[in-house]
Parts: sequence; structure tokens; C-alpha cells
Amino acid sequence: MCYARREVKKMKLGKQKSFNMAQNCGFMIARAWRLNRNIVLGGAALIFCTVGSSLLELFVVPAVLESVGRGVRPGELAGMIVLFALAIAAVRAVKSYFQAEFPARGGHIRGTIASDIHLAFARTSYPHTEDPAYIKRHEKAQECTNSSWSSGQQIYETMQAVAANLICFAIYLALLANVGIGVALLSAALTAAGYFMGNRFRNWQHAHKEEKGGIYHKLRYVIDRSKDITLAKDIRIFGLAPWLKSLYGQYRAELQDYLRRLTAVALREDMLNVLLALLRNGAAYGWLVWLAVHGELSAAEFVLYFTAVSGFTQWVAGLFSGFAELHKQSLEIAAFREFMAEPEIFRFDDGKPLPVKPDHLYQLALRDVSFRYPGADHDTLSHVNLTIRPGEKLAIVGRNGAGKTTLIKLLCGLYDPTEGQVLLDGEDIRQFNRRDYYKHFAAVFQSFSVMAGTVAENVAQVDKNTGKIDMPKVWDCLEKAGMAEKVRSMPKGEDTMLDRNVYLDAQDLSGGQMQRLMLARALYKNAPLVMLDEPTAALDPLAERDMYQKYNSLTGQRTSVYISHRLASTRFCDRVLLLDGGGIAEEGTHESLLALGGQYAYLFHIQSKYYQEGAVEDVQ
Repeated sequence: MCYARREVKKMKLGKQKSFNMAQNCGFMIARAWRLNRNIVLGGAALIFCTVGSSLLELFVVPAVLESVGRGVRPGELAGMIVLFALAIAAVRAVKSYFQAEFPARGGHIRGTIASDIHLAFARTSYPHTEDPAYIKRHEKAQECTNSSWSSGQQIYETMQAVAANLICFAIYLALLANVGIGVALLSAALTAAGYFMGNRFRNWQHAHKEEKGGIYHKLRYVIDRSKDITLAKDIRIFGLAPWLKSLYGQYRAELQDYLRRLTAVALREDMLNVLLALLRNGAAYGWLVWLAVHGELSAAEFVLYFTAVSGFTQWVAGLFSGFAELHKQSLEIAAFREFMAEPEIFRFDDGKPLPVKPDHLYQLALRDVSFRYPGADHDTLSHVNLTIRPGEKLAIVGRNGAGKTTLIKLLCGLYDPTEGQVLLDGEDIRQFNRRDYYKHFAAVFQSFSVMAGTVAENVAQVDKNTGKIDMPKVWDCLEKAGMAEKVRSMPKGEDTMLDRNVYLDAQDLSGGQMQRLMLARALYKNAPLVMLDEPTAALDPLAERDMYQKYNSLTGQRTSVYISHRLASTRFCDRVLLLDGGGIAEEGTHESLLALGGQYAYLFHIQSKYYQEGAVEDVQ
């Protein structure tokens, strides 16, 4: 294991945090207080209303019976009943209001958590995005925000319910102690037994969680694929509809089998709960009847304690289930917090500031750089030394797997070398704020990164609702990229939407048009360093060469690196590197490498038949 990777591993092990249930509840309460304190105030109001409503309903009938027994005048009795009714109605009205408001406010907090997770993933060190363990932790963190039933929202209702249950449990326990603490303890014990027996059902669900998730994942896959716009042609031309229907039927059958087994387990647990409830209530009610028959309880007291027994078991059951749910939700909140506390591989805000210098020509260098992917048994690049001079146009060529893209990612700061250094104007880039470093680069990669937005937004890489777009500059870049005429012909010009998976009226672009849009985007950023990683692989050789010539003329004097699997496309460059065997196998101009008669010349001779213009004289 390399030194840098050992240091990262030690840093992660040393800073890894874990959070218990009390800490997670406190964290969520503090977050709600900071972002929307009405959630905390509303939760407190709901606790008060739940307890108040329970006590009013518990005492109303015994109070009426006791008043009747004392011979209270009808008018006073009616007044008392009206007061109880008004109090109960008022408490219920307030409770209904907060119950209606509570979920929406909790949803706001869940939304902020989801936003934090998405932003953290979008801004994390690039190697994390390729790390299966980190991706798994990211998916785990998202579980608390997947729906309105997720812990990021529901935990507030659970905490409110647990607090109300706890208060009512204490009140009812003190009340029942008046007729014998044994009644309360027996009811609590049998309720607890029912809860723990019910764990079998919950454990079964947990044990089959992956099975259930897999079935629903397969069902969603078939549904999504049948609606996928990019598959619409294939479904029709190749007659895929019966296949999709067959898959859907197969996965539906798996779901039905799972639900049948789930129902059988649930039924057994329900029968056990009925039996325990019969024992619990029979014992408690029998004891109260015995006390009443022997004159130790009045009619009002009998009704009071009879009602309290039923309520007490509900509070006990609510406490057990509430704490179990709170524990599960706390684990999901902990996964979110641990993800957010994940140590970074690169330096960001704690790094040295690196402002972009206008009109400055930068020098990039690799000093004895080696790089090995995690889990690989050999280096992709080994002890590479390279200096890219200020303003130089460098071409990098080689067979697939030679390390061309890896080298580009090292230069861009997306990877750090396993050994050695990447230098910008002679300084190791690891000391810099990596986000500042990225501002120095404009890159066009082989895979397109078009966002679901307007043409202008994709060129400027800015959401028009949250940022300012320089429209004259957008059109200037489209013009230089040879895309302006196409955009003018679109229904809404620069406001035309892209990505039909999101916008049904979006415009589709051909491969060449997409390449020109990416060129316009790179020009708009106007960064001093330009990296092009096989951005024209989908084009034919002549179209690719024309596109590279356009890149060459528009990048001006900026330091530029070009990767192409077609050797003739980059012959305009000042220098060509051929990568092979983990290092630089050949280096020189296009002409000097042809004259050398080595591997570059051999590969060019093989490819030359695809070039109809200038191929003969180039081979000669």
C-alpha cells in the first residue's frame, strides 16, 4: 500500500465518528430549532395536547358519576359536562391543527438533509465517487430521506409520540398504584411479552429486507425501462414488449410469494397478541371487579381504574414500539451524520488559496509519478516524468488501457498520484484548495455531461434562476463552436430545453452537435488550462480532425492537452507522447515520430487507410 493511501486510511480510521440515539435525537431537535423552530414548538404542543386529551377523557366519566353520587344539582352537572366537552374539543382542535402542520414542517427538514447529502456527494474528493464502500455509505445516508415516511421526517413524530407515551405511562402508573402496584406491573409485563414476541415478525421482515428490496428493484427496473425514451426505438424494432411483460409477470409472482409468507408470519403474531391481551385484561379487570364487589371501590373509582388499565397497556406498548422505531430511525440518522463527517482525501477549504491569474500561461509537470487503482496488482502509470510547458499543445496517444485518461485525471487533480508529485508552476497541487485548482481547467470528456436545462444554462453551467448568465458571451461561444446556427433554428433558441428524459419538449442533438455544445461550454469558462479526453470518439475520422482543428484555433495560446485514439487528429500539436507499458514510450512531433519508425509510426500506418485527405503524404 502506497504512502499516500496509508495516510488516507489512517486519517479515516482516526476520525471516523459514531453517534448514539440520544445524540441523534438531540442533533435533529437542534437542526429543527435552527431551521424551523416551529417543529420543536409544534412537537411540544402535540405532547401537551396528547397528555391533556388522555387525562380529560380518562376523568370525565368518573367525575360525572362521582358528582351524581354526591347529589349535585342537574344544572351544575350539566355545566360540568359542558366544560369537559369544551375542554376536550379545544384540545382536540389544537392537536388536529398541529398534526396537520407537523408533517409538512418535518418534510422541510428532510429536504434540507437530502440537499446536504447531494451537495456533499457532488463536492467530495473525486476518488470517493469511484469507491464502492463510499458509494454504499452514500446510499445508506440517503435512506433517511427517500420518502415522507423516512426517518429524516418521521423521527420528529416518533420523538413526540415517545415523550407523550412516557409522560402518560408515569401518570397512569402512579394512578394504578392506588389499587395495587401488582396490577400495573402485571399489565406492563404482559404487554412487554407481547412486544418481544412480536419481534419475531419484525426480525423476519428485517431478515428478508434484501429480498423485498431486490424484488421491488427489479419491478422498478422493468417499469423504468418500458418508459425509457432512449429505449423506445429498440422496443418497437426488436419487439421487446413481450419480453418486458414476461419479466414484469415473473417479478410480480415473486412479490406475491413474498407477501404470502409475510402475511402468514403476521397472522401468527397477531394470534399471540390476542392471547396475551386476553390474559392481561382478564387479570386486571378481574382484580378490579373483586375490589368493587367487596366494596373497596366506588362506581366512579371502578370506571376510572377500569379505563386506566386499558390506557396503561396502550402507553406501555407505545413506549416499546416507539423506542424500537426511534432506534431504527436513529441508525439511519447516524448513517447520514457519519457520511457527512467522512474525512476528505483532498484539501478544500483548509488548502492554500489559488486564484486564477488572467492571461497567465501555466506550466504543469509530473515528477516521478506512479498511479495504481485500488485493488489492482500493478501500476497503470509507473515513474512518469513530464513537463508541459506554458502555452504548449500536447497530444497523448496510445492503445486502450495505456493510461491516457488516468494521466489526464492526474493533471486535472481528480486523482492524486500513488507516488510522486503533480506540480503547477513548480508547486505540489496537494497543498492547494482543490476547488480553486479546478477553476484553472476547462475539460471536454468522451462522455457528455449535459444537464436537464436550457442550451444557455448548459453552455454557462449556471442555473438561470440562481446565477447570472452572460448571454452575449454564450452566443459568442456558440458562434465560435459552430453551433449558433443550429441553436437559432431551435423552437426557443438558447432557451430550448435539453434531455427528453426530463422535458418531453426537449431537443435532441446529434453526436457532432453535442461535441460543439461541449466546445462552447469549454470556451465559456475561458480557463487557462484545456484538457480534451477523446471527446470526438463517436465521430468519423475526418469530422474528428476538423473538430480538433477547431479546438486548436479556439484555445489560442492556452496550455492544452489532447487525447485521441486516432493519431492523425492531433498532428497540429507541438509535441506528441505515446504511452505504453505504464510510461512514455515515444515522444516528439508527429513528423519526428513517423521518421523514427517506431510504435507510433506502426499505429499510424494501420490507421492511415481511414484518412482520405493527406494520408499518403503523411505516410511518406
